[in-house]
Amino acid sequence: MFGGSLTVTIQAASPKSNGPLTLGFLAVLQEPTGWLGGYLVTNGWGRPLEFRLTTAVQPNRVQTALYGPTLVEYLHADVIGKTLVEKTGTKPDLIVTDSPPALALRGRIEIPVVSLAMQPGTLAETVLLTHPRSGAPLYLPLKFQDDREPVARLLDRVDPAVDLAEPFARIREAVGEARKMGVTNRAA
Repeated sequence: MFGGSLTVTIQAASPKSNGPLTLGFLAVLQEPTGWLGGYLVTNGWGRPLEFRLTTAVQPNRVQTALYGPTLVEYLHADVIGKTLVEKTGTKPDLIVTDSPPALALRGRIEIPVVSLAMQPGTLAETVLLTHPRSGAPLYLPLKFQDDREPVARLLDRVDPAVDLAEPFARIREAVGEARKMGVTNRAA
């Protein structure tokens, strides 16, 4: 079985008190010890409501052979993404990820998922979504292109000062701090 126990949880006292809109930001990082997931839930103003972090997930050679080309998507969407979303007490209205393979998470949950394109080019089996709240292109899974209008309405409600790429810097910084504390290497 893959690793990935949750190690850090920080939750605000009253998650929905600052407004009804919540956004989830899912980052999946490749570390020397394996894949690590960080998940930050914010309100529509970008203020943190809850944060979760996984331990490193390192598939063994047998798992790598058996999952083949589907391994990365499985790790990002099922093992890391779905686990973080399900274990988090604050349900977001929209999940933004910087990991294109994590777009497959949309097929496992009832929450729209968009990928913030961090590199130029388009992603296979996706639909481009541009919106004034995002300076970078957003991508929806092609199978869920009907999410386009609901996602646009949700993004309309995000505070104009919020940069959808910025929370990923906070997640990476939190992962770095957790690493210094040693919490990324031990199970909860």
